[in-house]
Amino acid sequence: MDNELYQAVLLQHSKKPRNFGPLENPTHAADGHNALCGDEISVALRIENGAVAEAKFSGSACAICTASASMMTGEVKGLTCSAVETLAGNFRQLAKDGTGPDVPAKLQVLGGVHQFPQRVKCAVLPWETLVSALKSPLG
Repeated sequence: MDNELYQAVLLQHSKKPRNFGPLENPTHAADGHNALCGDEISVALRIENGAVAEAKFSGSACAICTASASMMTGEVKGLTCSAVETLAGNFRQLAKDGTGPDVPAKLQVLGGVHQFPQRVKCAVLPWETLVSALKSPLG
């Protein structure tokens, strides 16, 4: 993994995150917290016909967590809930050891975080919160 590419993508997504802010009419939502670095993130979803129609996040988090959430919310739109859970598990493996099966190329850049074990939780927190949201219908 090219370390400069890793840093450039992280900076781009952390400074101008995609899908950041409140989601109108969410059907599912969850909050996540990383006590080690203070990341607090909320993920809101609109699930329609068993697939993610819309995904947004909000909160206050470090650059790695923000970039991961930004990339994640764009990647899961249109996926079925089961496909999202599979992708989240594969991403977790990528973040921990740098080798995640079937992780889209756009997300592979975050695999560089495995070189910094103390930051793996930062990259994985949005994905764990996403899976919690899938299991947390509103209303």
